[in-house]
Amino acid sequence: MCICVNCHYVDRCVTYHAVETQHQEGHVSDNPTFEPVEPSINVNIRTVDDGIEMEWDVVGCNSFKEEAGKWAKLRPGEPVPT
Repeated sequence: MCICVNCHYVDRCVTYHAVETQHQEGHVSDNPTFEPVEPSINVNIRTVDDGIEMEWDVVGCNSFKEEAGKWAKLRPGEPVPT
């Protein structure tokens, strides 16, 4: 699971914006301005039927500042990304 969903900076983070792009999801911010320090991203690649599926998750970041439920506050009623 991406740690960004509980990060204070999720709505301003350029790395999370890139992850949203990779997942072809809507953005919580159209113009992120926050450059995180040393984010670590895991990319899980698996074959599905005749294609390849990739899942991108930020699993570490020196800028991480916990704010439980931050993503859910920004997108009320939407399922939290897993």
